[in-house]
Amino acid sequence: MSRIGKQPITIPEGVDVNIDGNVITVKGKNGELSREISPIIDVKVEDNQMTFERPNESKSSRTIHGTTRAIVNNMVKGVTVGFEKVLELNGVGYRAQKQGDKLVVNVGLSHPVEFEAVEGLTVDVPSNTVISIKGANKEHVGALAANVRAVRPPEPYKGKGIRYRGENVRRKEGKTGK
Repeated sequence: MSRIGKQPITIPEGVDVNIDGNVITVKGKNGELSREISPIIDVKVEDNQMTFERPNESKSSRTIHGTTRAIVNNMVKGVTVGFEKVLELNGVGYRAQKQGDKLVVNVGLSHPVEFEAVEGLTVDVPSNTVISIKGANKEHVGALAANVRAVRPPEPYKGKGIRYRGENVRRKEGKTGK
């Protein structure tokens, strides 16, 4: 039995869960998320509790059981609390700014890199070296944060680059002269 898959999800107050075949729609104060799940997983909602059951012990049903529960749990968390990723820019002259609905990042390249606004996400730049990405969909928040970080990932010698807040970059020793 999947340890995660067998745990029920408690549906908080103000969250509406709708199951239509194998499409689950979750509505809350932060918006509405919809996702198609595997048809082999049986979802039941009783007394503000969601449970997930698999039909048999085959490898395919075991692998999708916990994954489905985790995805739906992230949907419930997203519409109630939301998700946030914070990126920090380290380096001389590295800065970010918001121009209209675009995020513009200058990180030592010959050109500034622009990111278009993604629907459902809010991008804030509280200071010119900090980028905050917020939204209800955990996948979209993480994907945009990963795309911004990929412009200039932190390098191991001086630590310059874009990193997640709290990320530990392993430092290497430079060359030694004779």
